[in-house]
Amino acid sequence: MNGLHLPGELPDGARWGLRKVAGVSTLPAVDCIIIDAMESAIRLDQLDSSDISDRLRSGRGRHQTRQEHPTLSYENPHPAAVLIPMFRRLDAWNLLFIRRTEHEGDHHSGQVAFPGGRWDPGDRDPTATALREAQEEIGLDREQVLLLGELRPMHTVSNFLVTPVVGEIPWPLSLRPDPVEVARVFSIPLAWLGDPANRRVLTWPSPDHPQARDVVFFDEFDQELLWGVSARITVDFLAALSVS
Repeated sequence: MNGLHLPGELPDGARWGLRKVAGVSTLPAVDCIIIDAMESAIRLDQLDSSDISDRLRSGRGRHQTRQEHPTLSYENPHPAAVLIPMFRRLDAWNLLFIRRTEHEGDHHSGQVAFPGGRWDPGDRDPTATALREAQEEIGLDREQVLLLGELRPMHTVSNFLVTPVVGEIPWPLSLRPDPVEVARVFSIPLAWLGDPANRRVLTWPSPDHPQARDVVFFDEFDQELLWGVSARITVDFLAALSVS
């Protein structure tokens, strides 16, 4: 991963600041899809690769950087990229995630994330970074990735400028996770992620903290918790797919 740290473990006191309207979670400062769960499943799974690619190209604000914190600013961010691998199983889209290996003394380990990491001088662009990191972390051959597009970069509070790269992969697929970096590879159905009932926004670490910010938390799926930057990238992706 080469030093890219995105949040990934539920912190103490993370239940502060839950916002709900009429029983449905709201995501301030997040372009989220507010649609019925059944309609979400139908609409998202009916998209094909060309539809997804077209919507990524026409996405709102795709050239604008998203700030993880709305007011803090940092100079000279470290460039990085993640790969959002997606595949079809049983006529439904799924996103591939990893859970990072836990290392004593590293409070960023054990997180759910997309494969990815810091830019390397040999990488010509964010796509090269994302593909290289995915190959190193989970043994995904870059030749097996059909590139569909990119999302707008995200500037994190840890001063990384992360570009999410979307790619379709075949399935089933034999992967070779590096146990030093990756404890588990798993997937979550895109339609489940697209259901607003399965996610919340919390003010984290606490409302009076100098870095207090709105953080996206998904409900647990298959005993895994997706939250933080990776969760916000997921919601950004869902928002891009909602563009007609």
